[in-house]
Amino acid sequence: MGHPDDQSPSDSGLRGNDRDPGSEELSMRRNDDLAHRRLIRDAWHKSQGGKPLTALEAQIVAVIRQHPECHALLESPGMDLAVDPSSGMNPFLHLSLHLAILEQLSIDQPPGIRALYQELLGHLGDPHQVEHRIMDCLAELLWRAQRHGAPLDNVVYLDCIRRLRK
Repeated sequence: MGHPDDQSPSDSGLRGNDRDPGSEELSMRRNDDLAHRRLIRDAWHKSQGGKPLTALEAQIVAVIRQHPECHALLESPGMDLAVDPSSGMNPFLHLSLHLAILEQLSIDQPPGIRALYQELLGHLGDPHQVEHRIMDCLAELLWRAQRHGAPLDNVVYLDCIRRLRK
């Protein structure tokens, strides 16, 4: 068994690196997190009320609709919790990773991700399942970069996605 600090994101969740951020930085992160969650929640509420959505809100709502397990949480007054107590999942992180992958696919960044996605789609047949597979690679990439204070490595990311074909 490896060192506890080398646990993967599936073992421990995305965590920060060893440096101790100051209270100002933590406050800024918290405000960003709350604004992001508010965007997700507000898009969902607008869609439920039949109000017009921006392109981004429509994309958010499309992802939320694929996750009925998130609907009740988004409707609840205490929905600002980072983790759904019933599943242990962070729905905001999960939905955000979907959105990040959709953005990567729309601009083919890193170059080649769109072709790899299409190959996986040919094998699996379900776009949502393909996104979930790629999400594992993205979460691992983000966790390692954050843990080691290193930049994102697109070569490692694309190699991880290539291995999903096997």
